[in-house]
Amino acid sequence: MTRSTRLYADDAEMYRLFEKELFVAVVGDVMDTLGLQHQFLPPVFKPVDEKTRLLGRAMPVLESDIFLSNEPTRNPLMTKPFGLMFEALDDLKPGEIYVASGASPRYALWGELMSTRAKILGAHGALVDGFARDTDGIKALEFPCFCTGYYAQDQGVRGKVIDYRCALEIGGVRIEPGTLLFGDKEGVLVIPRQVEEDVVRLALEKVRGERLVANAIREGMSAVEAYKTFGIM
Repeated sequence: MTRSTRLYADDAEMYRLFEKELFVAVVGDVMDTLGLQHQFLPPVFKPVDEKTRLLGRAMPVLESDIFLSNEPTRNPLMTKPFGLMFEALDDLKPGEIYVASGASPRYALWGELMSTRAKILGAHGALVDGFARDTDGIKALEFPCFCTGYYAQDQGVRGKVIDYRCALEIGGVRIEPGTLLFGDKEGVLVIPRQVEEDVVRLALEKVRGERLVANAIREGMSAVEAYKTFGIM
């Protein structure tokens, strides 16, 4: 796509197009047509508040389980509370999404205080491959948080962040730093950077076409004829 035909000048303008016209199902459909048929994260990921949507660029964070011991350690991170979690949180940039994976389901990876800090920094949400806690507080903040469930047990003595701004895989889907994420209560999509402009263009074409289909069906056109006419259903 040439610069002169771009639909948006920057991320802020792209986000406005998403917010105004697009939804997860239609974007997933057009990704299928591009051969990107395994870009949904597993369906266990749900928003803490169904009214929130996830839209922004990934800031991946690598978690690891720990098992406390009195034995000497060769890893200085083992003596650092939460490992690099606070550094990772403070490094969030406007429009980014904190994406954490690597831990077992023994403790929560996200909570209200982290949401408060992330929101102040202009982050667009959190996606954790595990549990969230303090969910009433997260809802009150209206901060988008997607997780696999709720569990109050703390990670302090059970896990640490060992790296951030590193590539991750969740459910077999690779997430690089800066990868575009789009999610709602029906699923979370990972949109590779090299195709995101094509995905946005085709999704806008499809959603606008679907409005024509809906009008035709309301006026009495059959499903068979609608698909034959518009190629959309």
